[in-house]
Order: sequence, then structure tokens, then C-alpha cells
Amino acid sequence: MNLTVVIEGRMSRTPDGAVWTGRPFNYTFWSRYLDVFEHVSVLIRIQPVLEVPEDWKRADGEGVSFRALPYYHGPLQYLLKGRQVRRAIHEAMKEAEAVILRVPGLSGNIAADYLLAAGHPYGVEVVGDPFDVFAPDAVHHPLRGFFRSWFARGLRRLVARADAVSYVTAYTLQRRYPSSPDAFSTHYSSVILPGEAFVPAPRKVDANQQSFLLVFAGTLEAMYKAPDVLIDAVNQCVSEGLDLRLNLLGDGAHRGELEAQAARLGLGERVTFLGQLPPGEPVLAQLDRADLFVLPSRTEGLPRAMIEAMARGLPCIGTDVGGIPELLSPGEMVPPGDSQALARKIGEVLRDPDRRAGMSERNLAAARDYHKEVLRERRNALYRYLRERTASWRNGQVTTERAASLHQRAPE
Repeated sequence: MNLTVVIEGRMSRTPDGAVWTGRPFNYTFWSRYLDVFEHVSVLIRIQPVLEVPEDWKRADGEGVSFRALPYYHGPLQYLLKGRQVRRAIHEAMKEAEAVILRVPGLSGNIAADYLLAAGHPYGVEVVGDPFDVFAPDAVHHPLRGFFRSWFARGLRRLVARADAVSYVTAYTLQRRYPSSPDAFSTHYSSVILPGEAFVPAPRKVDANQQSFLLVFAGTLEAMYKAPDVLIDAVNQCVSEGLDLRLNLLGDGAHRGELEAQAARLGLGERVTFLGQLPPGEPVLAQLDRADLFVLPSRTEGLPRAMIEAMARGLPCIGTDVGGIPELLSPGEMVPPGDSQALARKIGEVLRDPDRRAGMSERNLAAARDYHKEVLRERRNALYRYLRERTASWRNGQVTTERAASLHQRAPE
């Protein structure tokens, strides 16, 4: 049986027909669906380009193909192309066998509407929370409040009606977006780490260390990850006598204003913007150099960057949002948006070598739950269930009562 995956996002296609991505969604990511399905077709926006950056990866390959949606960027462009987008999604759903919606996202909502009307079974992989994504401090847009309400309500609806549901969190997203009691429900992270991502042992901490390197990894395209709060916290720590440097991994539209913020605070020599590094060894090398990983997110799912840092035995500080409380203890978190609380926490951790040693040990142990073999069976169990449900539906074996229990249940 073939699988269609609907995902919100954008990729690029070169004239030779190859599909490329600068994100983690390369061929290795998509090929894991092939453990259960014969072929995977990914429905996503694709932009034709003449060439791509050297560090981008192929996304298509044996058993994995891509079906392009009309390309748009942002709400205004969607208004111009919305009818074309909906038509393309409906056409793809007509031809689909098994379907998984990676949500939240507008494309997933459109696909779910069609599937529900047709009575077609579908699965969802819940990988984020629009209620947090469109929080007041995370997005500055005149329609932010509308988007927040509309996308959260749509996600609750399509999750409640899905036949199979997975979450990237163990309990956080489940509370806000519950599945039907009749659905197959599990959790597994999109963060799947290979063996080489792990260090063999916790870090040895130098009790006499006087200068420290912090590292942050996340997009600068939006302010979800709150690098501005981190820069303010570093400034406060330095003013109180801590010898700190900060490396920021990531790039995006806000980089210029963040560089200006660091310069305005007199941190030009202490804050370094390293840009978007290729995944793998370049990122691991930066994590290994650092003494503390800090992710002061305003909103979050389950942060891959933090789990990668934990797998290197790196002590971590975060905020108590999204899935971060599933990774860190309460003593390693602060409220979002509070640079003073973040500065205090950074100082507490760096001044206590025994605490950092304990954090290193705990983080490495916790990260092992994200080893690829640990998550593979959970993932495949959902895929097998969805395959069987779809086969039964195609053969006319799904009962009317069962269909009604899922496809008429819609909490708003």
C-alpha cells in the first residue's frame, strides 16, 4: 500500500527534477515510512529553482516522491492562490490510499475536510501547537488572534476525528488536542538520533573554570525561540561579573536586529552569530565546545536542538513551555520572556560545577529515549494500524457505527 503524507512547509526543485531541503526533512526522514508502506508521496509546496545551497540535501529518492502544491508564502499570497491550493489537495486525496497529516498546518486542515466528507480513514502526527505558535509574544501580526483561535480549533477537530494519532510529546499536546477514545494513539518524537549523535559518557566538569561558552540553536526567522531574551540575560550576567560568551546557531529575518541588540549592549565581542550550520558534525562540534545550552523559547513543541545537546551530555536550561518540561526538571527551567530569571538561572548553574555534572549525566540518560531504535517500533505500530484500517475501508469492511464514532465527533 502507498502512503500520502501532507505537510505544511516548502521545498525546492531543481531543473533535473530533484527535490531539495535545507531542513531535517531529507530522504532519510521520509524513508522511515517505507518500513510499512511500499511508496511515500509527500504533498508540499515546492518552488522551482535553478540551484540550491551546497549544504542542502536531497529529499526524494527510491520509494519517496513529491507532489507539488502551488507555491505561496504567507497569508496574502495564499489569498491569491487559495483556490488552486485547495483543488490540488482535493485531487491528491482522491488518488490517495493511506494518508497521514503532519499537523498543524493549513494543508492538513484542507485535506482533513475532504477525507472526512469521503469517510476516508486517516492518521495524524501532531508535531506542534498553533495556540503557542500564535501567542502574543511569538508573532506580531494584525490577524494573530484570529489565526491562533482558528488553527487551534481546526487542530482539535481533525485530531478528534482521526483514526490514528501520534504526538511528539508524552502528555503535553495530548491535553490540548485529545484523540478519540476509539482511535489508535501513541507518542513518538520527530527527533530520532543515530548512535553517533551520543557521547559515550557524561562530561567531566572543571571546578576551577572561570570563563564559559553558551550555545543557542534555533531559527531567527521568527522570535519563537526568544534569542532576544537570551542576549538580554547574557548582558545582565556579564554586568554581574560572569565571563560569558554566546554562540547563536541559526539564521533568519531577525538576525540583523539581534546583531544590533548585541552591539547596543556592548556585547559585540561576546556574542557570535554562526548562521545556519549543516546538520551533523558541524553542529555537534559547537555543542561539544559549549558549557551550557540555553533555549528560552516563547513557544515550543519538542525541541530537537535541545535533545541533540542532551545527547552530547551538555547541561541545558529552557523555559516551561511546550514539551520542554518533558525533558528538563523544574530547577532547570524559567518562565518564558523573563530575562532576569534566565540570567539568575544561568549564573546558578555556571557557578555550581557539581550541579552541571549532575545535569550532564541526567541529560545523556534522558536523550537515549530518542535513539532511533527505541522510537522505531512505536512509529511502525501506528503505521501498521493505519495500513490495516485503510485496507478494511477500501474493502468495505469498516462498519457504519465505527465511521460515525470517529467522523462525527468534533469538539469545538
